[in-house]
Amino acid sequence: MLAQIAFLLLGAVLLVPLAKRAGLGAILGYLAAGMALGPWGLGAIGDVDAILHFGEFGVILLLFVIGLELKPSRLWVLRRPIFGLGGLQVGLTALVLALVAVGFGLDGRAAVVVGVAAAMSSTAVVLQSLAERGQLTDRHGRDAFAILLFQDMAVIPILALLPVLGTGAMQLAPLQILWGVLAIAGVIVAGRTLLRPVFTWIATLGSRETFTAAALLVVIATTLLMEQVGLTASLGAFLAGVVLADSEYRHELEADLEPFKGLLLGVFFMAVGMGANLGLLMADPVTVLGLGLALLALKTVVLSAIGRLIGRPADSRRKLAITLAQGGEFAFVIFQLSRQYGVIDDGLAGLLTMAVTVSLVLWPLWLVLEDRVLAPLLSRRVEPQFDPLPDTANAVVIAGFGRVGQIVARMLAVKRTPFTVLEVDPQQVDYVRRFGNKVYFGDASRLDVLRAAGLAEARLFVLAIDDVEASLKTAALVRRHFPRVTVIARARNRFHAYKLMDLGIAAPIRETWHGSLAMTEAVLQGLGVPDADARQAVERFARQDADALVRQHAVYQDEAQLMASIAQAREELKHLFETDTPADDAAPPAKG
Repeated sequence: MLAQIAFLLLGAVLLVPLAKRAGLGAILGYLAAGMALGPWGLGAIGDVDAILHFGEFGVILLLFVIGLELKPSRLWVLRRPIFGLGGLQVGLTALVLALVAVGFGLDGRAAVVVGVAAAMSSTAVVLQSLAERGQLTDRHGRDAFAILLFQDMAVIPILALLPVLGTGAMQLAPLQILWGVLAIAGVIVAGRTLLRPVFTWIATLGSRETFTAAALLVVIATTLLMEQVGLTASLGAFLAGVVLADSEYRHELEADLEPFKGLLLGVFFMAVGMGANLGLLMADPVTVLGLGLALLALKTVVLSAIGRLIGRPADSRRKLAITLAQGGEFAFVIFQLSRQYGVIDDGLAGLLTMAVTVSLVLWPLWLVLEDRVLAPLLSRRVEPQFDPLPDTANAVVIAGFGRVGQIVARMLAVKRTPFTVLEVDPQQVDYVRRFGNKVYFGDASRLDVLRAAGLAEARLFVLAIDDVEASLKTAALVRRHFPRVTVIARARNRFHAYKLMDLGIAAPIRETWHGSLAMTEAVLQGLGVPDADARQAVERFARQDADALVRQHAVYQDEAQLMASIAQAREELKHLFETDTPADDAAPPAKG
């Protein structure tokens, strides 16, 4: 066992960084490591099924952690996309794929199995990829999550349908449905009334290991309960996470389980790679690769059509289609049980299983195609259609509606000062509009957009764009064409501030500056320095640094002079505190 663990870790350490360095993502690295270690590679791992079952716990932990991020109120808001969009995807995709299967000569029962199994996507692969790429909160990420959650729930009636297709007898008794409902209700009640007091008691013990063990116990117990009543383990884990999402221990639970989740997910992906029947691929590569590619292509087309049907923008529906194009792990279960019930024969089950595996292996390349070919090509060919701007000019125009721009806008709204907001990210515009904010989709680095926003008649231009390059481009445009407008600019860092000052923007506001000063003052107070002295020290430092910023701006392009200026500023600050601070107040009194 230790030798097999060593091989798994070695494969991950060697191939995952190579895959990420090549821009292919960690998942393809894990799959490649699994194929290299499996029975068709080096043969270093003997019992692939045991590794797969062990790795499946990573998927369970992933869904538990995702559940921790979704409060019950948020889940209730998602009910329409889960059942509406999810139901549409599973139903329409299964129908199309079943019709294709009938066209290739399969009977009706086998075609239904192929359709519903191939309609499933990989929860583990998709959610891990979205998290890795920071897209879980994007429009297509939210849609993908809703569809995957519905797929998890849809597995229950699908598995109940398989005996009917094989024997014609309904196997799902009303009593089983009742047990399922009672199990879900029991998890909710226990989470509300029992788990919080237990975690509170454990937290008072001060034992991090016990807290982690309790978190793992909750996940495993919920999973076993759900499996006992015929529900999926992943659904149970997700439900347990949602129940604890409102608790004060949510972040602690997430941090404790994160290492287990990451390692076990890697094991799961490697096990999928080990299970790939490369012998079947070598015997008939054209058929196997063709089926895998056909599955990716058909699901991409169907999902694109669904995105158009529900009115998603072109960019969002393309990303959604590519994100969910691969086959899923539930397909393996469905094909295996269908073979046992006699719905499909052994040869077809093996071929279909290999086709789904190929789709999982090739899917990261689908993402590379999107990132490196489709996205750049389509972004050049299609000019974005910006929102029509208001007819009347406002006194303030805000460019960028992220963390900084939203705070400025809220204060202006409190003071009843009209303003115009420009934001180039359509997903951000869509999000903030749902909370009643008046935001316009427009690129502030375009002269025609600035003119349409009424900047020529405005008094102030608030430059709150997060991207440094876009910020500087916009600043240069405003200074050149609207010199009378006062620009108040956000700077990401000191170097960004220098560049803005080059453009004639006086005193850019560094985004972490005031927060850092406030934190420093709190630290000094926490060390016992009187409030007035702490405030005076911080103000003294702020004045000295503001003067140093102006001096260093004059020489920042000369590295030698800049380093000399920084050293000079450091000595000035040291001298300032040594001469202005009385000796008995230089440090807080020692304790003990």
